[in-house]
Amino acid sequence: MSATFMATEIAESGAVAHRQLTANAAPTAKLAAALRARKPSFAVTIARGSSDHAALYLKHLVELKAALACASLGPSLASLYHAPLRLAGAVAIAISQSGRSPDIVAMQRAARDQGAVAIAMVNDEDSPLARDADALLPLHAGAERSVAATKSMIASLVAGVSLVAHWSEDSELLAALAKLPSILDLSSAAPPSAAVETLAKAASLFVVGRGATHAVAAEAALKLKETSAIHAEAFSSAEVLHGPAGIIGPGFPVLAFAPADAAREEFFAALDRLASFGAAPLVVDYERHARWQTVVALDGGHPLLTPIVALHAFYRVAEATARRRGRDPDQPPHLMKVTETL
Repeated sequence: MSATFMATEIAESGAVAHRQLTANAAPTAKLAAALRARKPSFAVTIARGSSDHAALYLKHLVELKAALACASLGPSLASLYHAPLRLAGAVAIAISQSGRSPDIVAMQRAARDQGAVAIAMVNDEDSPLARDADALLPLHAGAERSVAATKSMIASLVAGVSLVAHWSEDSELLAALAKLPSILDLSSAAPPSAAVETLAKAASLFVVGRGATHAVAAEAALKLKETSAIHAEAFSSAEVLHGPAGIIGPGFPVLAFAPADAAREEFFAALDRLASFGAAPLVVDYERHARWQTVVALDGGHPLLTPIVALHAFYRVAEATARRRGRDPDQPPHLMKVTETL
């Protein structure tokens, strides 16, 4: 079988990250300096789908490194309900591949009208979202032919962490970020067949993360639904032991994206608890775990970047799983590349 567009685009992620970091270095530094001078009182994000998972990652970064509360806005507040929000003093960050979904465009426009500074992270620089923004950070992902977004999602994560690294003047994170494209280029190992078989046999599973990997878990769950028709639900490891754990029985699959920071110890403690209930963890981590099945991903060089590399490795697993289940990951049923939600 010839390579799918999804596989080809996963392989382009390192080049995309390099292109973006090179082209956006000066604009990102300038925008970050303006944000430091402006001292926004809070941040909001505007996104849907995979882009909303990138926004969840950005929320973690903004709260952790910029010390600002960050909330996700429901785009239909503007497009359907026409409900004004008091956003004076805020920064509103919209993330989109196409920049053409009517509700995302409407919410960004409303945020500007209500006093927020609007930043767009978008792949299509000629889109309405890009044109209406106060500041534009192009994703530079290039054309993406597979319906399942991969390289544009990686590009969105990179744009978010680059902005926050500059904004917080974190020299350690900036230095690690400069090396990320090379790490993504090296992250080209074929997905382990055992992991593919495990997921291909699953009808339902949990995907768990914590902190910076919570957003990655949400994205992985979406990709399994989208490309393989597997019912997958994403949870933080801090929450999965509440109500969700009640449905776990012997052999229930749990795909686990291990954090590389202060959340790591608690994360594995929660995974141990799930395993004691009968769950069968499949761990994505930078080291192998003897007691659990593992997809080994490269170390991203920084706890906030390792989740990006883990997601990149998982995308290969997701593409192979879809093919193993006899599905075309480039053309999932009922879906289109641009979803024009009102």
